Amino acid sequence: MRLLYNTGIRLYSVTIWIASFFNKKARLWINGREKQAFIRYNESIWFHFASLGEFEQGRPVLEEIRRIYPSEKIVITFFSPSGYEIRKHTPLADAVYYLPLDTRKNAREFIDAINPKMAVFTKYEYWYHFFSEMHLRDKPIYIISGIFRPGQIFFKWYGSLHRKILGFVDYFFVQDESSKQLLLEIGIANVAISGDTRFDRVWENALHPKHITAIDEFKNGHKVFIAGSTWPEDEKLVASLVTQCTDWKFIFAPHEISEEKINKLIGQLPLNSAIKYSQLTADSYRDHHSPLTAHQTLIIDNIGMLSSLYQYGEIAFIGGGFGAGIHNTLEAAAFGLPVIFGPNYSKFKEANELVELKAGFSIGDESELKAIADKLINDEVFNDTASKEAATYVKAHTGATAAIIKMITNTV
Repeated sequence: MRLLYNTGIRLYSVTIWIASFFNKKARLWINGREKQAFIRYNESIWFHFASLGEFEQGRPVLEEIRRIYPSEKIVITFFSPSGYEIRKHTPLADAVYYLPLDTRKNAREFIDAINPKMAVFTKYEYWYHFFSEMHLRDKPIYIISGIFRPGQIFFKWYGSLHRKILGFVDYFFVQDESSKQLLLEIGIANVAISGDTRFDRVWENALHPKHITAIDEFKNGHKVFIAGSTWPEDEKLVASLVTQCTDWKFIFAPHEISEEKINKLIGQLPLNSAIKYSQLTADSYRDHHSPLTAHQTLIIDNIGMLSSLYQYGEIAFIGGGFGAGIHNTLEAAAFGLPVIFGPNYSKFKEANELVELKAGFSIGDESELKAIADKLINDEVFNDTASKEAATYVKAHTGATAAIIKMITNTV
């Protein structure tokens, strides 16, 4: 099985290398790993995140470790360019790297360099050689905000190697009872239900949001519909609301912000109704163009603002539900926004629970979107109830960070 795993890792690397000739993310994935050199530390604390979403999810634990142990060296690794490129200069770490390809040689060299006294992995990502090397050196690995489902390879008859990887983990902090039971069924008892650290992150963000003057000016007393982390399928649907709701303002924060994709989105909107964020914040625009209030739609053409944008909204549409799965609903719910999303949400515990509370609403087409938007816009009692349920739900699920910190600080 290990031979198959190693072969699979090599084939994946070759596939990414081929893709790098025509795909920017793949090129960053390859080039970033080729150029990095590791700083050697006597000791460190290692945090790994698959991507930006997992970074935000694990950030409360990272921040608390940094606060409690300011003199400890902290090393962060990312698997994906979307995490590394945005957070490579974070002040929460002494060094930020791409995670090297999971080979025995790479694992030994990386761990020799950073010498971690422990490793914290958030939610996903189980790498055989890195976990094995930590285990051989008797250095603990913690999984935080873990989530497990019956269909995962760990619980299949052919998943023996992946079950062995789980055996290298010292402790699992999982999100729910079903995840704990799945682990218990394969003989893993070093597990506790701590909840999801994302709740702590988004609640803290809602309590202390970052003020954005330009958004205030754009809003100008209007109610705002925010479409966050959207893909083209989502944008086509939400764009249909713009002409219907002329007294509302709309903010789109696309998941991909290439000029081509943003121009395509603008082309779906009423003529001259939309403006890009980079335009409205430029001095030249303010000096020679109409005020921000003249525009009905704002397109966010940067990464990193979305979590702060929700404070300005009344309703949110969360993208991804017509693809692999929806993006973060909790950032919007923490601000008391009812959330709408596409049909592919079954794997997301919080989305299912928001639907049950009637604070989240799944739609399958334009007519369903218009129906629920009309209900939320025109039925004040319905909207207020959904809003309160969303915020109450998030607040009630905070506290995972404190539970995790209580245990892992015994290792530091």
